[in-house]
Amino acid sequence: MIKKHIPNLLTCCNLLCGCLGILFLFKGHAEWVPYFVWAAAGFDFLDGFAARLLGVSSPIGAELDSLADMVTFGVLPALLVVHLLAGIDPSWLVYGGLIIAVFSALRLAKFNVDTRQTEGFLGLATPADALFFTSIPLLSNEYFGWLREPYTLLAFAVGFALLMVSEIPFFALKFKAFNWKDNKLQFSALIISVLLLAFLQANALPVIILGYIAVSLALYGRKAIS
Repeated sequence: MIKKHIPNLLTCCNLLCGCLGILFLFKGHAEWVPYFVWAAAGFDFLDGFAARLLGVSSPIGAELDSLADMVTFGVLPALLVVHLLAGIDPSWLVYGGLIIAVFSALRLAKFNVDTRQTEGFLGLATPADALFFTSIPLLSNEYFGWLREPYTLLAFAVGFALLMVSEIPFFALKFKAFNWKDNKLQFSALIISVLLLAFLQANALPVIILGYIAVSLALYGRKAIS
């Protein structure tokens, strides 16, 4: 049946976007990286949605999804941060950006064996982490120049890495039904994100991700502590 291959095809498109992003980064076109990650995030959402809609989920699909995510949302943002840290003193700190790749691998491995993460996430999801860091080349210096400061950027990389492997619950944009009552949080987050993107464009991405983290901490932070 052709339909059983549709989710895996979408996952492969995610992986292809990650590979293209790495190639463009190596060619000195860091400004293209965000677009490949945005496209990959779309494919990442659609592959799971298609699998549920068509009823064709499989263990192979789940493993393929993690492998694609590791490249696109782990390796690519890590290499971009290494690129952005160029000029930091001492120079060996430039490799600190690779913490994103290492902790993304730990996050994905943990997710694969953790049966608790069906409705939401425990720890920050790798796409959210990647969207934050890969938006940096497109951000306005007027508002987000501080985020490009090497030590600030490195601090965020370490902080987000720790969030990825934490036990803090984060809500997921998973719609099992499309009624408002059961998806108030998801619909609200989606509507606010669309409005922010419409007004702020790429500058909205760090605001959205930081807002997502803040809301999740406010709603569920105590569960991780208790």
